[in-house]
Amino acid sequence: MTIRVQIDRLVLDGLPIDPRQAKLVQRAVEAELGRLFTAGGVGPGLAGGGAVDRLAGGTVQVGGTADPGRLGREIARAVYGSVGQGRNR
Repeated sequence: MTIRVQIDRLVLDGLPIDPRQAKLVQRAVEAELGRLFTAGGVGPGLAGGGAVDRLAGGTVQVGGTADPGRLGREIARAVYGSVGQGRNR
């Protein structure tokens, strides 16, 4: 099975992330999504294929100083929580 995830735009407005750290956040999101989909697959609603125009992810907790790697992993988990195994979206 091939899973293709395309995130056109990820807005991190108001977060304590330096613009130069954006690539670190992006790489962490990509790596964690890859790990999660490899380990858990997709939910029944997408198992037969399909596309989702817009996705409301879960809540991401950010402390006073955000680590770009941690933030990326949290974002990936929020996204995966909406489409991963066990979800019916």
